Amino acid sequence: MKKFDINDFQRLGGISSKLLHQDPAQELLEKAPAGKRTAAQETTLFFNDLEGDWFGNKGWNLIALPSRGSTPQSQGDFRLLVIPYAETLSVHNAGAPARNRGGSVDQFVAALEYQQRVFNKDSGEALHVENGMFMNLSAILDNDNQTQPLPEFNVGRSGTIPHGDSILLLSKPPFVDKGAPNIPDISSVPPDIGQNAPLGYLDPYLVPNPDINIRNPNATLRKDLELQAGEGFEILQTRTLALDSGNAGAINNIPFIVRHANATRMQAVFWLEKVRNTKTGQEFDQLQYTQIIDLVFHLKFGQDDPGNLITWPHVTINTLVKQ
Repeated sequence: MKKFDINDFQRLGGISSKLLHQDPAQELLEKAPAGKRTAAQETTLFFNDLEGDWFGNKGWNLIALPSRGSTPQSQGDFRLLVIPYAETLSVHNAGAPARNRGGSVDQFVAALEYQQRVFNKDSGEALHVENGMFMNLSAILDNDNQTQPLPEFNVGRSGTIPHGDSILLLSKPPFVDKGAPNIPDISSVPPDIGQNAPLGYLDPYLVPNPDINIRNPNATLRKDLELQAGEGFEILQTRTLALDSGNAGAINNIPFIVRHANATRMQAVFWLEKVRNTKTGQEFDQLQYTQIIDLVFHLKFGQDDPGNLITWPHVTINTLVKQ
């Protein structure tokens, strides 16, 4: 087996993010059949395309919040906020891989730093600030430089926000498909509110909005692609990364959040797309995502167990273009 070379891993392991014009190894990596690439290489290619500065103004934030006067253990009313937003996302090289020393084995973590800023599209109000890292967790070696079995979840995303929440999401390696992404349906509606809820309790989810499918926000992402296709834009390739705090990750929240609207799980799916303008031949990178954070507050109707709370999906979506 080839001896492990840390310099080789730096180039192929995810921290090098821009394709060098005179780098034949990277060019060969791009051309290699997907089935013959290692997990570290697939993650590297995703990281290569992810690094850079992104902007998108097609964002939507759907979040249910406890209404005024309600308490955490009540069966109260809620407010549904539907907010259009614009976003900047800056993703940059974090430096040389960090070495996690484990005695008989070591892990080399290559990472990208990111900073996300979200603004209300209508008012310009700042809505969200987040910083964190995307991490390639694929390289684990023993003291004889022999590759160890690949961890089941070998891509990570960590992040913090000023509400007082910290996330750790894990994923299997990204996968690549030709053409446009397969964006599945999702639901922003609570899956179980209990029994004998007041008539019309979930009516806010039925209010029509010409710009966003409130009950199934992913349908709006698909519509964005349909509009692009009608204007002559073709998606050549999609790399998909699906992260979940349920994959041995976690969400930690400050006590106020835990008491009033606790965040218990987060899922995030990224579709990194190569797009071509068929009229001009120009190609560019596009990033679409769906994020779902489960918030829990209010007892389910018909329940008095303080642990049996309604789960409210907090959904954000956007389409961004690399600048």
